[in-house]
Amino acid sequence: MANSHSHALTGKNLARHAVVALFCGAGGFSEGFREAGFQIVAGVDTNTAALRTYARNFPEAITLNIDMADNTADNYRRIRDAAGESIDVVIGGPPCQGISLSGPRKLCDPRNRLLLAFVDMVNRIRPEAFILENVPGVAGLFNGQYKDLLLASVDQTEYTVAVSVLLAADYGVPQLRRRFFLVGLRNAQAKFCFPSPTHHPRASIFGATNGQRYVTCHDALSDLPPLASDIGSEKQEYATPPQSDYQRCVRKGSQAVFNHIAARHGDKVRSTIRLVAPGRNYRDLPEHLRETRRFHVAWTRMDGQAPAPTIDTGHRHHFHYLYDRVPTVREHARLQSFPDRFVFEGSKTQQFAQVGNAVPPLLAHALAGSLKEQL
Repeated sequence: MANSHSHALTGKNLARHAVVALFCGAGGFSEGFREAGFQIVAGVDTNTAALRTYARNFPEAITLNIDMADNTADNYRRIRDAAGESIDVVIGGPPCQGISLSGPRKLCDPRNRLLLAFVDMVNRIRPEAFILENVPGVAGLFNGQYKDLLLASVDQTEYTVAVSVLLAADYGVPQLRRRFFLVGLRNAQAKFCFPSPTHHPRASIFGATNGQRYVTCHDALSDLPPLASDIGSEKQEYATPPQSDYQRCVRKGSQAVFNHIAARHGDKVRSTIRLVAPGRNYRDLPEHLRETRRFHVAWTRMDGQAPAPTIDTGHRHHFHYLYDRVPTVREHARLQSFPDRFVFEGSKTQQFAQVGNAVPPLLAHALAGSLKEQL
């Protein structure tokens, strides 16, 4: 589907590099590139709720409902017709359930073919650069076979490629999220140079001028309405003025809080999580409660003085560092580094999935900044 703001876009009319986002989701990857000065011309996905979110937040771009698993030649023509002849950069994070640590991790899983579909489309479009994002398991699982398959599928006569696993917290994201990146530069004399970390667990390691300490959950969330005893509403006022540099950053351009509605927990859930200290998990519980949820991150309470653990697509594994409830969609979005002006569409379940699947915009911004220097 194309949104109501669709119009003809060609690279010749753009002063900035034109970007197409494949598997765009809600647009975390795209947001980082837009903030770095790139022109987002199209977002491609099959998730209709995510595409509605993308269209709302990127009115300058075209949204395309395209299944990348289908005929690649037809998909290529549709993308070219919509985005124009000049596509300078292709970015995307194909679904990773087949190799995620929380999944079955099968090399032959058909969902893994979408990573190859991404590379196939890059080989057809032939942009100046591309960046593929995925779970860290791509780099090491199956004895590196899948990473080797990915690298072999890139047109090595056209592209110089580089790979790395980056930690989002190193770039100002209040989350300990590791992700694999494959970057290709066309007709380049050298490989892509990944951005240097800007943050560290202890800023004194760098010194005052060279780095900042990690952004914590408290740094990210303390100005939002607490929702300790109420559910919240679709649009709310901020609870306080910005309490940190991070909050000042994400609040730019926003006058209200959206997507901030608390879950309705039963008494048993609230009384159970009340027994868990910040930064701890089910091991804090009495023996008879430990087996109520059977997975290693069960009953985890975030630590207000540290970044959050990896945000996933669900909303029942991790609990707020201060309140006896899971974080809201907006709180998850804050922990992913989405700005508050970025509003999510769809059901609450769909919104959680959109946020959890996204590339953190601040991490994307760091990559985009490095790419801009090297193009």
